[in-house]
Amino acid sequence: MRIAGRITALARKAAAEAVRPGVTTGEIDRVVRQTIEQAGAKPSFLGYGGFPGSACVSINDEVIHGIPSPTRVVREGDIVKVDVGAYIGGFHGDCACTVPCGAVSEQAQRLIDVTRQSFYEGIKFAREGYRVSDISAAVQAYVEQHGFSVVRAYVGHGVGSSLHESPEVPNYGRPGHGMRLQRGMTIAVEPMVNVGVYDIKVLPDGWTVKTKDGQLSAHYENTIAITDGEPEILTGIDGEVL
Repeated sequence: MRIAGRITALARKAAAEAVRPGVTTGEIDRVVRQTIEQAGAKPSFLGYGGFPGSACVSINDEVIHGIPSPTRVVREGDIVKVDVGAYIGGFHGDCACTVPCGAVSEQAQRLIDVTRQSFYEGIKFAREGYRVSDISAAVQAYVEQHGFSVVRAYVGHGVGSSLHESPEVPNYGRPGHGMRLQRGMTIAVEPMVNVGVYDIKVLPDGWTVKTKDGQLSAHYENTIAITDGEPEILTGIDGEVL
């Protein structure tokens, strides 16, 4: 899991560095695939449920699961969500981030910052003996305190020999519910945060998820391991987490 996580983190970092005005989402996807394959792994997303890309690349009001395209151009002021996974040695890593393209609005930058920090607020409770919903409640409280909303239709999840495993890890809920966290569990905690309402819609392509009201959305995710102390972020590079 550590090896898979590190490769996934390298792919996320490469994708983030590729975001600039004029790049296509297809080019970002190609960078992700090259990074993963050069490390001897396979892109977890490629072909998963029929998904055609190695990364999900979602822009602005797209929440998740954006399909990479050779003709979709990233523009100055966009916020770009990149979600990647790598499979090696029988295990998956999974992580995501939201990248500002050039200068973005104050609201967009605050959304990105709050979404990322909500992950860290959540994993304060990713410790042996706590319950899954303790993470969920902490994410929701932080997000709503800052005037945003958490997506409810999609959630974090266990990750390991399969890309999506039990338990589900929602980004909302009351503390004290759900599976009790145990040492050795590996889960993906992934806040998806909207400027407006939390409602979403799925486009006719069957993949791309957008905010129902057309307002901005951000996404942040890491794969973590439950230990006998602080959680270990597996999708980091030598201690660095994007």
